[in-house]
This record gives sequence, structure tokens and C-alpha cells, in this order.
Amino acid sequence: MPPKKIALIVLGVLLLIILLQNTQVVSVRFLFWKLSMSRIILLPLFMLIGFIIGFFVGKKSGE
Repeated sequence: MPPKKIALIVLGVLLLIILLQNTQVVSVRFLFWKLSMSRIILLPLFMLIGFIIGFFVGKKSGE
């Protein structure tokens, strides 16, 4: 098995462990909104939002 595939499997398992350990409900206040949701949903959601923002900022500055 190639090392790249092994590294991806290990990172996937670590991500799954981190998500499964963060199942408690948290409240997030942003400006006038208050969100209450499980961390298992909140962490990937904020990671995705951060990735999208970083992608567009990097794309704009790379022109």
C-alpha cells in the first residue's frame, strides 16, 4: 500500500476520533445570532467555512 494512502487513512481515523469525542451541545454567539448545536456538527461546519473563505482570498490575491 502506498505511503500516501496510509497517511490519509491515519488522518481520517484521527479526525473521526476527534469528532466522536466532541458530541456535547455548545452555544455560539455571533453578532445578534445564537446557535446551539453539537460540536460534531459545528467543527466540520466551521472548518468548511474557513476553507471556503481561505480559498477565495487566496484565489483573489493570486491574480
